[in-house]
Amino acid sequence: MTNVLGAFFMTLAAGLCTGIGSCAAFFAKKTNKKFLSVSLGFSAGVMIYVSLTELMQSAQNYLTGAVGNTPGRWTAVLAFFGGIALIAVIDKLIPSGENPHEVKLVEAEQVPAAAPKPNSKKLLRMGIMTAVAVGVHNFPEGMATFVSALQAPSVAVPVVFAIAMHNIPEGIAVSVPVYQATGSKKKAFVYSFLSGLSEPVGALLGYLVLMPVMNDTVFGVLFAAVAGIMVFISFDELLPAAREYGEHHLSIYGLIGGMAVMAISLVGTSTMSF
Repeated sequence: MTNVLGAFFMTLAAGLCTGIGSCAAFFAKKTNKKFLSVSLGFSAGVMIYVSLTELMQSAQNYLTGAVGNTPGRWTAVLAFFGGIALIAVIDKLIPSGENPHEVKLVEAEQVPAAAPKPNSKKLLRMGIMTAVAVGVHNFPEGMATFVSALQAPSVAVPVVFAIAMHNIPEGIAVSVPVYQATGSKKKAFVYSFLSGLSEPVGALLGYLVLMPVMNDTVFGVLFAAVAGIMVFISFDELLPAAREYGEHHLSIYGLIGGMAVMAISLVGTSTMSF
């Protein structure tokens, strides 16, 4: 039970980082592109490494033990690509203009006081739709964070950081249109905050639905699907965004750094367990 509560609070912390993005949109006059580029690259490195080395290995161990060697390996592969298909369909159904993973800068989103005010209803709708889009995306992401945290705290901490960094630009995407439309920082922050809450809600609902039928096979399928979701997020969203925010090499340095931190974390944990 302690592991479940710890995993839930880690997921909650990651989801609420949309609020940090919201605050950045209000108080930062310029986006720190280099920091975001390295951070998003780092997040991708963490998620790719942990997915392919830890989550997929755990999935195969659970499934081969439950259904046999060859069927277990094939089930893990199918679940991995099933997770990719799920998040890809969700991403495809959201219009690109309201997709929270389209790159947005603070300064590009802000409207100068002297400039003609854009249609407030249209801006408000954009902000609300983006909040909904973030919420939809965050359901599987919440499950990914929760499952990783449930697997082991050493895996969870870097993954939570990766998801948290991933959520900061989403907070900007939600809050700025709402703020420009209403002039209320409070409303903009609330929309951003609520969109982030969908991450722990997704984790909680997923856990409650799966808990009655939880066994080694379900665990294995879940770990493999989550690995697929995280790999897709990394290649489709984090790395392209990292490259657009800054220099190509910065995103790669961040990627390698994320992998290195995750590798050291996992090796350290396995060494301590002996």
